[in-house]
Amino acid sequence: MLVPPGAKEDPARPNRSGRTGGIPRCSMDPAAAAAAVRHRLRDDAEPVRNLATFLTTSFEPEAVQLHSAYLNRNLADREQYPATDELVQECVRILGELWGGDGCRVVGSATTGSSEAALLAGLSLLHRWEERTGSGARRPNLVMGAGVHACWRNFCRHWGVEPRVAPARPGCVGLDGAVAAELCDESTIGVVAVLGGTLDGRYEPVRDIAAELDQLADRSGIDVPVHVDAAGGGFIAPFLDPDLQWGFDLPRVVSINASGHKYGQVPPGLGWVLWRDRDHRSGRLGFPVNYLGSNHTYHEFTFSRSAAPVVLQYYNFLRYGFAGYRSLHARSRRLAQDLAARLRATGRFQFLGDGSDLPVVAVTAEPDLKLSQLARRLGECGWAVPVYQLPPDLEELTAMRVVVRSDLRPSDVVAFAAAVDEFTRPHAV
Repeated sequence: MLVPPGAKEDPARPNRSGRTGGIPRCSMDPAAAAAAVRHRLRDDAEPVRNLATFLTTSFEPEAVQLHSAYLNRNLADREQYPATDELVQECVRILGELWGGDGCRVVGSATTGSSEAALLAGLSLLHRWEERTGSGARRPNLVMGAGVHACWRNFCRHWGVEPRVAPARPGCVGLDGAVAAELCDESTIGVVAVLGGTLDGRYEPVRDIAAELDQLADRSGIDVPVHVDAAGGGFIAPFLDPDLQWGFDLPRVVSINASGHKYGQVPPGLGWVLWRDRDHRSGRLGFPVNYLGSNHTYHEFTFSRSAAPVVLQYYNFLRYGFAGYRSLHARSRRLAQDLAARLRATGRFQFLGDGSDLPVVAVTAEPDLKLSQLARRLGECGWAVPVYQLPPDLEELTAMRVVVRSDLRPSDVVAFAAAVDEFTRPHAV
């Protein structure tokens, strides 16, 4: 342990209780400590070959240097780092315009991942519903598809909201407009539409969902807002699908969340949540703080955290620009569709997602092909892929997902497909 200058205690002695709590009794040379950490982590998967994760795994040297330089700045300390706070607001304006909004009217926050962003959006929906209707004895509900991220069920659990989940259907785990409208009533705080599902990589039809809810409002007076969970698609659709209506260009969409650390090309730990304007963000989210030197209102759950991810997000906007993001993601989508074509040629898979939306390939297989065994074989070849059970009504099926990110090479796609083909040949099963 480290001992303050002038202390008389032997640094090799434990504390008065005779215990060290598992911490080493003596300090260690920095290089030796770093080597010990690397040794402990030596068996972890290589991130670049981890095809299970959506998170960005490769960064340019300039980005790494910039991240390190701003790692010690507290994003919450707006008094001492006002320029950093301006970067947050500039990123919000950029995203607001990318997502079909008015950059001068959108409001939003940088969050610790997209899950916090989703929880904030859900809580705003709940508060605004209570303000419109009065909570009374009715239990609020939130409408969503079977393929939503786990954070939405987590939100419902902790805030006493009934999750109304549309059942999965053969070949589809997403929500459609007609079912969404059927599940809504006076106690519905909102509908969550997913732009790029975790299970299948597919976009839910946000425009159709909004149109059905418009018709519901016209015939019944039940006026339900839409939140778009664009954790993956928020950094894909604006660049690759510019004609797709899914964001603030639809009046019924009141809020959107996205993950900067996925296709925004930022290291893990950054999410974004935006509302179309201040009127659509519940005022009850804000809490005042003055002990950092001046009065500021915060709208996030988390407080002290590094500003480095936000700095990297702004750097990426400058570094790539619209054309650069489009080129980067178009390449990933082409590789995903190439991989899907190679897997389709084996004749052994059915596709939940083929890379046409997010650059993600998700498949199920015939009963005689065990995806868990295939995943183990791919693991022996150095590829990490997830195998998971599908939601209720399709729970008898398992799926395998491959996430294509910007650091995957065409030769990697060929090698991965070849490993799958070798395993799935009749003699190998």
